[in-house]
Amino acid sequence: MAKKSLHSKRFINFGVVTVLAVYFLILVGGIVRSTGSGMGCPDWPKCFGSWVPPTDVSQLPEDYLEVYRQKRIEKNEKLAASLDKLGFDKLAATIFSHPSQYIETEFNVTKTWIEYLNRLVGVLIGVFIFLTVVFAWLYLKRDKTIFFLAFGSFLLVGFQGWLGSIVVSTNLLPVTVTVHMALALVIVAMLQYAVTRAQKQDLKGHLPHSPKLNSLLWVLALVTFGQILLGTQVREEVDVVSFAMNGAERESWIGKLGASFYIHRSFSIAVLALHIYVAYLLYKLKDAALTRLTNVMLVMVAIEIAIGIIMAYFAIPPVLQPLHLTFAALLFGVQFQLLIMYHYASREALKKPVAIHQPC
Repeated sequence: MAKKSLHSKRFINFGVVTVLAVYFLILVGGIVRSTGSGMGCPDWPKCFGSWVPPTDVSQLPEDYLEVYRQKRIEKNEKLAASLDKLGFDKLAATIFSHPSQYIETEFNVTKTWIEYLNRLVGVLIGVFIFLTVVFAWLYLKRDKTIFFLAFGSFLLVGFQGWLGSIVVSTNLLPVTVTVHMALALVIVAMLQYAVTRAQKQDLKGHLPHSPKLNSLLWVLALVTFGQILLGTQVREEVDVVSFAMNGAERESWIGKLGASFYIHRSFSIAVLALHIYVAYLLYKLKDAALTRLTNVMLVMVAIEIAIGIIMAYFAIPPVLQPLHLTFAALLFGVQFQLLIMYHYASREALKKPVAIHQPC
């Protein structure tokens, strides 16, 4: 029994480290986008055809721009053909005809190594999640859900790696970037659930169950998930404006953004109100753990709003772009953690029989 307890503790501790590592990868990905390094390596999984990227343009052939442009086009043609066979002909046409795939980025040693380090971190995360699956093996008989959550996250990381290659081959095609971000949030949510489920015995079922609060916690997490994806689309619009203006006149970029930005900004008011109301309901429970996590949630909401205001009125400072994304992802994680913890803390109330009063 002690041995099992030790194994459980190892899984929980390593699972927490893996979750934090995924959030770190999201931060690194934000840095890649804010520095314009997404195409620092024009191929995948190698970088300029090598496992260790070059440090000077002289190490590349003179026609490297055309070479890697043609490689991406050939890869997209194969992808489009496969999608067409599966019946996704419209999606295939979008990928193949999108003009961005023909734009080649000149070699920049700083951007190349930023993107390369991003890929190294991604590989490290893959190793972490694989070890999490190994440590979750002991739950295969005790609680299969924990094992399959860990294993499912590992499979998704593999798919995420393949999708990363598509992001590169399509030259950061907007829809692929958005799906890439969505999958990262799904992976971290699966890992959080697995780790918290392994600790469910510690989350004593001492709270009353409220279907209203449970539903609102789900709504809050899903709304934030949607806001993050909408924010990703806004970020893509910023990239388009930046490219069109050669990175100049940043103070005018906001005025050139489309409807996504205004929806994202205006909807944040309703999101703030929802956070405050859910926090009020959580505080009423007077549970120490939930109260601490609720405090963290409100602080993160305040930080997110402050960063958003500064970005909108102070020419989108590059240093704030990855922070905005990272805090949004962390906020989603805190909300999802509140949802899981409340579920286990109140589940015992659902099992209690309801007294039925018979008429005298």
